[in-house]
Amino acid sequence: MTLPVGFAVVLDARTRLVDGGRALLGGAPTTRLVRLTPRARRLFEGRTLRVRDAASAALADRLLELSIAHPAVDEIPPHPDPRCTYVIPVHDRPRQLDRLLTSIGPGSEVIVVDDASTGPAAIAAVAERHGARLVALPRNLGPAGARNAGLRLVRTPFVAFVDSDIVLAEDTVPTLLKHFHDPRAAVAVPRITGLRTATSETWIGRYENTRGSLDLGARPASVQPGSYVSWVSTACLVGRVSAIGDGFDESMRVGEDVDFGWRAVAAGWRVRFEPSVAAAHEHRARFGDWFVRKVQYGTGAHPLAVRHPRSVAPAIMAPWSAALAVAVLAQRRWSVPAAAAICAVTAARISRKLDVEGSAGLGVRLTAGGVVGTLLQTGGLITRHWWPVTAVGCLFSRRVRRAAAVAAVADVLLEYANSRVELDLPRYWLGHRLDDVAYGTGVWLSAIQGRSAASLLPQLRKPSTGRRGSRRTRAVSPGPAPGGTP
Repeated sequence: MTLPVGFAVVLDARTRLVDGGRALLGGAPTTRLVRLTPRARRLFEGRTLRVRDAASAALADRLLELSIAHPAVDEIPPHPDPRCTYVIPVHDRPRQLDRLLTSIGPGSEVIVVDDASTGPAAIAAVAERHGARLVALPRNLGPAGARNAGLRLVRTPFVAFVDSDIVLAEDTVPTLLKHFHDPRAAVAVPRITGLRTATSETWIGRYENTRGSLDLGARPASVQPGSYVSWVSTACLVGRVSAIGDGFDESMRVGEDVDFGWRAVAAGWRVRFEPSVAAAHEHRARFGDWFVRKVQYGTGAHPLAVRHPRSVAPAIMAPWSAALAVAVLAQRRWSVPAAAAICAVTAARISRKLDVEGSAGLGVRLTAGGVVGTLLQTGGLITRHWWPVTAVGCLFSRRVRRAAAVAAVADVLLEYANSRVELDLPRYWLGHRLDDVAYGTGVWLSAIQGRSAASLLPQLRKPSTGRRGSRRTRAVSPGPAPGGTP
C-alpha cells in the first residue's frame, strides 16, 4: 500500500532543516535525524512534499511514520468515496441530540443508538424528525457498547462516531476524510473545543473551555503512546470500517477510546489528530459534575495498564532525565553541579551522534528541551498522579514542601503566560490544581481496586537507535516525549 499521487505532506512546525538543508531533525516520540539525498531534497517545495511517483511516495510515508511531517489537508483533494455513516450514542439528551443532528444536516446516513434512556420517547421523536435511523437498546451498555451496536449496522466505508453533546462544523468530517487517501490511516479526529452556551460562563466552564481534557492542542500529530499527542477521544472520530474491526472494548466504561486508538496503532495503522478542524463539545460547567467527571477519567488508568502495560505510565523518562529529576528533587549542595554535569554529558553525546554542521548548538537545544520536559513530567507526578504521597510528605519534609510549592505554581504560570485564558490567574490556578487532584484521585482509586500500582509507576526507557543498518536515519532524542493517559 502506497500513498497516492496528489497526496501532500508538510513538515511539522518543530522539524528543523539542518546541515545546510541536507538533513531533517524532528519527530516523535523520539527525535530523529533523517539525511536527505540530493534527489530527495529536490522533491520539496519549501516545507511541502507532494507525491508524484514511487520515490516521493516512499519518502512521504517515511516522514509520516516518524512524525517528522503530517498530511497537508489543504493541499489534498476530497476523498473519492466519501460515504460515511454517523453513529451517535445517546442517553437522555434529547436537546443536545437535536442540536447535533441539526449541525449534521440532511442527506447523511445517521444511526442514533439510544442506550436505554429513561425517556426514550423524546429521543425517538428527535431521531424521527431528522430522518435518522433509531436503535433502542434494551439495557444500558455504556458508550463502547452503544457505538458497537451502531457500527454493526454500518454499510459505508467510513464511520463517524459523534457524541450527542457535540456540535459539528460543516467542514469537519469532509476534512478528516482526506486523511484516508493514506491507505494506512485507520482513524482521524478533530480538535475538541468548548461549546459556548448560556451555562458555560461559570468559572469552571471558562476554565474547561480554555483547558478542556479533550482539547489536545493546535499541533497536528500521528497519535501514538509516548508522543506529544498519545491518545484521542471518541467524542468525534472518523474511522475506516475495514480497519477498526469489532470496535470498542465493551467491558470498559472509561478509557475505551484510548484503548481503541492504541489497539489500532499496535496493529500497524495510523491514527491522525487534525486540529485544523474542530468539533465543539458542551463541557460540564457545574463544579460537582465537572469534578466527578475528572475522577472518572482517572479511573480508566488501571484497566488501560492491564491492556497496555508499556503505554500507560504517568511519565516516561530516559535514564539521564531520571537522574536529573533525582538530583533536582534532592535539593542538596551537590544538586546543581550534578544536574549541570548530567546536562553537559547529554548535550555532548547528542552532538556527537548528530555529526552535522552546528551539531554542538543543536545538542544544547535538544538537551534544554529535554530538561524542560523532565521538569514538567516531574511536576505532574508531584501535583497530579502522586498528589496523595506529596500531601503526606509535606507534613514531614521541608524539601517535599518546597518541591510541591514550585510544582504547584510553575506549570500554571507557564501555561497562563502562553495561552489565551479567559479567566483570572487565581481561579485558573485553582481549577488546574483541582483538575489534577480529581484525576489523580481516580487513578489511585482504580489502582487500589485493581490491586496494582502499574498505572502509578513512571517508565524508564532508553531512546531507540533507529533502524538497524540504516545510515540515513538516526535517533538523537534525549528521551521520549511525555506520555500518559488523559
